[in-house]
Amino acid sequence: MRFLVRLCFALAPGLATAQTLSGDPVVGRQLAERWCASCHLVSSRPAGPVGDGAEPFQSIADRPTTSALSLRVFLQKPHGQMPDLQITHQEANDLIAYILSLRGR
Repeated sequence: MRFLVRLCFALAPGLATAQTLSGDPVVGRQLAERWCASCHLVSSRPAGPVGDGAEPFQSIADRPTTSALSLRVFLQKPHGQMPDLQITHQEANDLIAYILSLRGR
């Protein structure tokens, strides 16, 4: 049993990375600029005024706990004032790929 638990933890980072491989960060940025930029700062150069002070995507990307899996879970549920966008699985992959591409910038 311990072996299986260790194996799951050892494989988890690779699985989280594999989830983003099907996402396109360029498309994800376009989606973020269209859907998210009214509340979030989605890039270093905002297209217009940012709304209600929602956390910048850069801050989300730089959190040590941010992973493809944590972003997927977050995107599947509406939170606070965030609208329920009902995004497709591929759109989520693209947004996740974009957010994770911001790491270390």
